[in-house]
Amino acid sequence: MKASEADILIVPGYTNSGPDHWQTRWQNKLATARRVEQAEWSKPVREDWVKRMIEDINAATRPVVIVAHSLGVATAIHALPHAQKKIAGAFLVAPPEVTNPKIRPRHLMTFGPYPRDPLPFPSMVIASRNDPFGSYDHAGDIANAWGALLVDAGESGHINAESGHGPWPEGTMVFAQFLSRLRP
Repeated sequence: MKASEADILIVPGYTNSGPDHWQTRWQNKLATARRVEQAEWSKPVREDWVKRMIEDINAATRPVVIVAHSLGVATAIHALPHAQKKIAGAFLVAPPEVTNPKIRPRHLMTFGPYPRDPLPFPSMVIASRNDPFGSYDHAGDIANAWGALLVDAGESGHINAESGHGPWPEGTMVFAQFLSRLRP
């Protein structure tokens, strides 16, 4: 699949993805990419975020490819059962442990637990070994439940601009390979 054959939904996490974040850079470079905009980025409400995601999936005119980061992963996973349009694949980066009582802010726990049903389309989970918001073991467990390919990002923090992943060229290459294996 080529990027031009898909509606690429960029799904940021808590507080959105700023101008230096890889998601924003990808959105600016991919003509068919658009961000799932939330009304309240700093006080996420699961029902509102999931509803908005469902609306954006169902407004798609081409097969959907999801590119989610952090709390965006939880949002996407909760929205998927309600999608009425074809999902071609999901690229899920740095999934947080939303059931961990140590997560801050605590209201992010309202996004847990993750559904554990296998995803009916190709998916990839990219996880860091030193992500402060989710352990590599947790990412491996949910990737296994979803039937997703787990990609070890090494010690990459939360895979965001703050951890040095603004341009994230390695992620761009992995995403391009993932996209090329999807069917329109």
